[in-house]
Amino acid sequence: MKSKIDPPKISEENSLPPQQVHTLHSKEELSRCLISDCVIEYQEAARVSFDKVIFRNVTITESTLNAIELTDVIFENCDLSNVNFADAFVHRTEFRNCKLIGADFGRGRFQNVRIVDSIGDFASFRFGKFKGVAFVDCRLNSSDYYQAAMHQVDFSKCEIDQAIMAGCRLKEIDLSDCRFSGLNVDIEDLAGCIISADQAASFAGLLGLVIKAD
Repeated sequence: MKSKIDPPKISEENSLPPQQVHTLHSKEELSRCLISDCVIEYQEAARVSFDKVIFRNVTITESTLNAIELTDVIFENCDLSNVNFADAFVHRTEFRNCKLIGADFGRGRFQNVRIVDSIGDFASFRFGKFKGVAFVDCRLNSSDYYQAAMHQVDFSKCEIDQAIMAGCRLKEIDLSDCRFSGLNVDIEDLAGCIISADQAASFAGLLGLVIKAD
């Protein structure tokens, strides 16, 4: 059963005024605007807050934005690769067709979040807290969820090969339509995880089983 996720409370029409952003300052608050077609680079700021903002065709690079706050935000066609978002608070936010390669969301809190058609290889969500989060049609190979608390989390048609899920309780987490040859998990956390028959062989080694070919 898929989790119910509240969408961003924001108009996607052309009613949001455009705003140019090239620099960010700690504790800055930006609200009700469209940020598009720009590059934000070499920024270091903490507790920047975005409320009811659409990012479209935006690249953020070589930046550290610790404890960023995102509420009712949409990212479309954005490149956030390798940005440090540690300790982020992300609520009613969607990432659509975005690059999150190597992005660091460690210790972040995610509630009512959808990440769709995006690439998040090597992204880190270590020690994160997830409630009502969906990853849909994403590539998340070698992504890291070490000791993340997962409640109502969906992985749908994602590539998650060699993802690190050690320390995550995977009860009721459905991985059955995901693609992977192996995961880094602890055997005690697999109880109640939903997988397909074909995927069972990937976990046999954790149980000390040897699968004999026909």
